[in-house]
Amino acid sequence: MASIQKANSPKTSALTEITSILVPVDGSAASQDALGIAAQLAKRTRARIHLLYVIEVPRTIALDATLEGELQRAEDVLDRAERVAESFGVSVAGELVQARQAGHAIVDEAVERGVDVVVLGVSYNRPYGRFELGRHAQYVLEHASAQVWLIRSAEPSAH
Repeated sequence: MASIQKANSPKTSALTEITSILVPVDGSAASQDALGIAAQLAKRTRARIHLLYVIEVPRTIALDATLEGELQRAEDVLDRAERVAESFGVSVAGELVQARQAGHAIVDEAVERGVDVVVLGVSYNRPYGRFELGRHAQYVLEHASAQVWLIRSAEPSAH
């Protein structure tokens, strides 16, 4: 039987110190799972959630170019994510940025916002029979100064 931590234990007090959470969203099931977990954590700790949608702009296009289709999709994803977070009764704000690489933008935003934790959804991906983390998650894990929590989607056949 698992033991229950006392309210003043180090593990519990570390959670109560979380006041700001960054959740990158892209509309995928993995990012929705990450948002659900982040919202539960925010409700428990009274933390604020910062949602981030990153439009990756190819180097062949100006970074500040208007990408109408992408902008509309990003706004739709952010609107849905904000409604989900608000349904948990937590404080939430969404932001849309354009960047060359999403991983860099996530780390930069985490620093700029001074977040305590980044909750990042990772899709179940097994090309060539071996699980791969993906370049964005790998970059965030290596470079973020805040805690990074990865929420991996269930294996597709597990449903």
